[in-house]
Amino acid sequence: MIPKYIEILLPLLNLLQDERVYTSKEYISHLEKEFNLSEEDKKQVISNGKTKLFSNRIAWAKTYLKQAGLVEYPKRGEVKITSEGLAFLKSKPSKITLEDLERYPQFVEFKNRSKSLQKYIQNGNNDENVESKTPEENLEDAFLKLKLNLADEILDKINTCSFDFFERMVIDLLIKMGYGGSREEAGRATKKTGDGGIDGIINQDRLGLDMIYIQAKRWTDTVVGRPEIQKFSGALDTPGANKGIFITTSTFTKEAKEYSKNINNKKIILIDGQQLAEYMIEFNVGVSLEKSYEVKRIDNDYFEEN
Repeated sequence: MIPKYIEILLPLLNLLQDERVYTSKEYISHLEKEFNLSEEDKKQVISNGKTKLFSNRIAWAKTYLKQAGLVEYPKRGEVKITSEGLAFLKSKPSKITLEDLERYPQFVEFKNRSKSLQKYIQNGNNDENVESKTPEENLEDAFLKLKLNLADEILDKINTCSFDFFERMVIDLLIKMGYGGSREEAGRATKKTGDGGIDGIINQDRLGLDMIYIQAKRWTDTVVGRPEIQKFSGALDTPGANKGIFITTSTFTKEAKEYSKNINNKKIILIDGQQLAEYMIEFNVGVSLEKSYEVKRIDNDYFEEN
């Protein structure tokens, strides 16, 4: 029988305690033996018909451990235990639960990034009570989790790509959102800042009747504070601009958000890493459709007899 992802957490972490870097082939093979899977179990796939069910559950276990800071990904397809993971194992746990992971602030932040998912958690829902909910509710919960995980994967990928790619990606997204006219016009409007970001000007509409100034920072550990937004606001004064978009792959401080909202003569929109990833998903930048589902209802009007 194929174990649930929650049952894979501890065996996976135990495997990694030798502090080696394990490839996906290595840890999947080890866990198949650990759980004594049959050949039939190994061949089971999820509904897309491509992904192995056991591999998919390992991937979710790995994601949860990473979000708690217990493992890290040195490269794509690799995993390694962290010092936090080693410290956790010193307590000799008999299993790992969601409550264990929620002791780590970064995991709580991971679960709370989506407002819908946060509401779902606050209502007392968790991964163990799917039988108490309707199929529609379970489908919505699964969709939210997949979207949240995809957003994290996008940000991880952005931070491993070149700066030139980051610049192209920002332009591609803004064009998909309806700004900038053609890609060539938008591309000519940007320049590198030398501090891991770009500055640029992009058309608000295809005719170029209004301009929007852009600043984008590919930062991971640096939170964008009020001083950065003040500098950006000041930079808009020279050309007399009143519209700006500040994009970062990290986050903004509360003071930065409040400052941007209270500027009287300008409109500055802040897009943090999570919002950036969600926009990329919404406008299909850097993602592809794997499978779609249609949820149909009875058409009562059709069955009415006059």
